[in-house]
Amino acid sequence: MGYDISNYKEIYPPYGTLEDVDRLIQELHKRDMKLVMDLVVNHTSEQHPWFLESRSSLSNPKRDWYIWKKPRYDKDGNPQPPNNWNQILGEAKSAWIYDEGTKEYYLAVFTPEQPDLNWENPAVRAEVHDILRFWLDRGVAGFRMDVINLVSKDQSFPDAEIVIPGQKYQPGTKYFANGPRLHEFLLEMKHEVLAKYSDVMTVGEMPFVYDEEEIVKIVHREMGFLNMIFNFELVELDAKRGDIPGDFRMSVGEWDVSDLRRVVTRWQKLMIQNDGWNSIYCENHDQPRSVSHFCDDSDEFRGYGSRLLCLMETTLCGTLFVYQGEELGMRNVPLEWEPEEYKDVESINFLKKVNEMFPGNEARLQQARKALRAKARDNSRTPVQWDASANAGFCPAGVTPWMRVNDDYPTINAAAQTAEGSPSVYHFWEKQLALRKKNADVFVYGGFDLVNERHPDVFSYVRTAAGASGEKWVTVLNFTAKNTEWALPEGFGDVKWVAGSYYLDDGDDGEGLSVGREDGKGIKLRPWEGLLGRLV
Repeated sequence: MGYDISNYKEIYPPYGTLEDVDRLIQELHKRDMKLVMDLVVNHTSEQHPWFLESRSSLSNPKRDWYIWKKPRYDKDGNPQPPNNWNQILGEAKSAWIYDEGTKEYYLAVFTPEQPDLNWENPAVRAEVHDILRFWLDRGVAGFRMDVINLVSKDQSFPDAEIVIPGQKYQPGTKYFANGPRLHEFLLEMKHEVLAKYSDVMTVGEMPFVYDEEEIVKIVHREMGFLNMIFNFELVELDAKRGDIPGDFRMSVGEWDVSDLRRVVTRWQKLMIQNDGWNSIYCENHDQPRSVSHFCDDSDEFRGYGSRLLCLMETTLCGTLFVYQGEELGMRNVPLEWEPEEYKDVESINFLKKVNEMFPGNEARLQQARKALRAKARDNSRTPVQWDASANAGFCPAGVTPWMRVNDDYPTINAAAQTAEGSPSVYHFWEKQLALRKKNADVFVYGGFDLVNERHPDVFSYVRTAAGASGEKWVTVLNFTAKNTEWALPEGFGDVKWVAGSYYLDDGDDGEGLSVGREDGKGIKLRPWEGLLGRLV
């Protein structure tokens, strides 16, 4: 899936060449656009020349480029892993892989094919810095840094606490995420490389971190190491530990608008008040489709839910990340898909674990299939739906795509949604992004305050311009499948409604949208209805 890298300075041949990247950068610049690369340096492929050297012998100079440990032994003299950490991606197996050739274990917290680099070694960090320079010199404008907070580990490598009863191997994130030298490593990267180039954008993917003080230190405007991070608290809103050990990522728990309101408000306020910066996203390549995750993706409500999420994302403070297909309202794969359609290693390992734990249990298998349909990363990795032709235009007819195209592509595709006059999710995103850019002092940089913060169904807030104008806008979001009512607070003044998830026209010009009211200022909201208005 692209995260086991065997050469950091070449392009995987089926995707093209370095010359193709150079041309891409040039053509982007002509369009006033920039290219950000994915930097995966917590681990490499087990086929990387560094690792092939490292595992070749105990005395190889690159032996300590990776994390090797001698085994422990059981009472029968069999080698056992150095500690009880488990793999992250799906299987309840050890994060330590035994190497028969050298009789030691190497650490691979994701999969055996992805051995972790030893960032304690200055030579490893120097190579990472060289990789950064290589791409920045080619014109890359910045990096999305994959699981960058995992590069510093607790060097005592202690056993993890037992949080999953009955399971031999336990989550070791306490000891390999946000480790003792993380700030040192990031600061070194900043000083040695990033600060020497102009206008470099950095966003760090940082799972397993929820400490506010820690995050502010990393993204502080003056003293921080990165521009922003990807925080997981919103996309993990419904995650919980269930009765399938280690199924946190695949769990489907309950949540309501109060949970969403709490999480979004926490991070909006934290960054605004502490001179930090947010990344705004609801889906990516590691998450299910947002309309399926947070709303109702049925044919009846998919469009409304997609536009509701668009209203929220485009009116929050920070840098907005829109994932491919999100602007079309693409949704999760059908529940009817057979397990073999899932290609992601996490999904495959999850199904394997369920079958091993509950052999022949059809009820458990159906539960697992529902979990995959709800949470599997495959949902966001299906081919982009370009048009209604064979394979959704992703590849020619007669060619089998690497993964099955979602069955709904004849109606949900880019050609249909970008057509002039189409009342589509795409055109709604287009208008909202233009509105966000036009009013950046409000939506990108402005203040954030809750409105009606105890409403059981509605998440609503006011954004106030950062400049002298003090202009105010209000966003109202019904995150339920039912009709509800929302009232303007006393002394709120009048509102000109300019956009809504049920409205196809732009109300920014003229008198605004005609929003239904009762009792003066009470507003009826339909299922998954969102509204955006300017206070006048």
